Amino acid sequence: MIENQSDNVDDKENDVSIQDNTPGDEKSSVDQIAENHELSSQKSEEINTEELKNSISNNDARLEQLEKEHETLKNQYVRISADFDNFRKRQSRDQDDLKIQLVSKSLTAILPIVDNFERARQQLKPESEEAQALHRSYQGLYKQLVEVLKQQGVAPMRVVGQPFDPNLHEAVLREPSEEFSEDFIAEELQRGYHLEGKVLRHALVKVSMGPGKQNSQEEVEKDKVEEDTASEESNSEDV
Repeated sequence: MIENQSDNVDDKENDVSIQDNTPGDEKSSVDQIAENHELSSQKSEEINTEELKNSISNNDARLEQLEKEHETLKNQYVRISADFDNFRKRQSRDQDDLKIQLVSKSLTAILPIVDNFERARQQLKPESEEAQALHRSYQGLYKQLVEVLKQQGVAPMRVVGQPFDPNLHEAVLREPSEEFSEDFIAEELQRGYHLEGKVLRHALVKVSMGPGKQNSQEEVEKDKVEEDTASEESNSEDV
């Protein structure tokens, strides 16, 4: 009986000892778990921050590369656009020049006909009624021809009394003139024409040498005559 009581006392002491040890162990375990969790959280945050920094850095580098590529493509587009615009303008000029060349060739072949009409009008002086009717008939044709040339942009040059310009005129003769100064056009021998502001045919002209040259020539001839007269008088006296 006494032994049983002693055993019960021992069991109670053991139970008390176990109960005393258990709460402390559980507390330390919880603290350890919390500490581990906190450390894990800190490491996770550090990893996430580092990944975010790397991602931002990569995105910045990618953005810079894309901006450079965009600038390169933009410059290429501007150059291509400018080249195409220049090509279009050059093609338009070439087409206009070709058109003018073709028109000029055709109109140049017609101009001698106009010249013949003008010569006929200046030279012919119809007297009979029949000749006058014929004259009016071909003058009507001449006016129609001139009107067609005018519609095509052809305009005659007005050269008499103008300074000589080799870009517009072709000098055939040079003669002294009391009416016009030197290097001014004294007479038109063949009419010149413009086509849309460009020379279709140069005018054939007579250019003035000025009155001074004519006077000098007259003086030379006068001196020569006087010398001849004096020589004749000298010969007469010798005889």
